Amino acid sequence: MQGNKILLASNPRGMFIEGSVSGTPLPGTLMTLKASTEPVGGRPTWEAYDRDADGDRALVAVLLEGFSGATYADAYVTGERCQVYVPAAGEELNVLASASGTGTGDSMAIGDLLIAVDGTGLLVATTGDIESEPFQVMETVADVVAAGTLTHCIYTGH
Repeated sequence: MQGNKILLASNPRGMFIEGSVSGTPLPGTLMTLKASTEPVGGRPTWEAYDRDADGDRALVAVLLEGFSGATYADAYVTGERCQVYVPAAGEELNVLASASGTGTGDSMAIGDLLIAVDGTGLLVATTGDIESEPFQVMETVADVVAAGTLTHCIYTGH
């Protein structure tokens, strides 16, 4: 992790989108629009990345820290107002990377490509035949835990 924020760009070029949260995700989680859910106050509801399989293409939206002084370590609760960030290619963020399976002690090297895990919004090293590798690791990380370790990454744009 670099710094103490999710978004590391001093002059962000992506898009900020407000909404409400479904579930209890931590900042740095990849999010998708919650299907079949009406807007609340005109804004969408976001949930942890939920596609048909790991690595399926979807809008890349990263959950940012909460409002009112919340930090990257403070989980959201269902119904809470949130802000996600849709990065531009080349922007750097701290995102939640996970160990494979339920283990701990995995490591990641600079340059490793990551895919989103269906149902959790966490990122893991590329496996199998996937559609999208949205992030590339920018730091060496030892002891990545299954629950997610904030990791300095660059958005690949695909």
